[in-house]
Amino acid sequence: MAQLVTRVDDSLLAQIDELVADGVVRSRSEAVRLGVGVVLERHRRGRIGRAMADAYHRDPQTDSEVGWADAATEAMIAREPW
Repeated sequence: MAQLVTRVDDSLLAQIDELVADGVVRSRSEAVRLGVGVVLERHRRGRIGRAMADAYHRDPQTDSEVGWADAATEAMIAREPW
């Protein structure tokens, strides 16, 4: 496993140490690994979301493709006894 060396300010280090003391993570290293993992996952999901949105902008759905969903929703609402 590769090692990364980084510097953090005292406030961030104190917060990481608090996570360790509270048993949220086993070590400073685990906290950093989890944090990097969260950033990577957020970036991955954002990239996928942007790709999906771009695809819909390039080739938007037509009324014939999604009109049935609107009609079904309207029918369900109309049947509600409100």
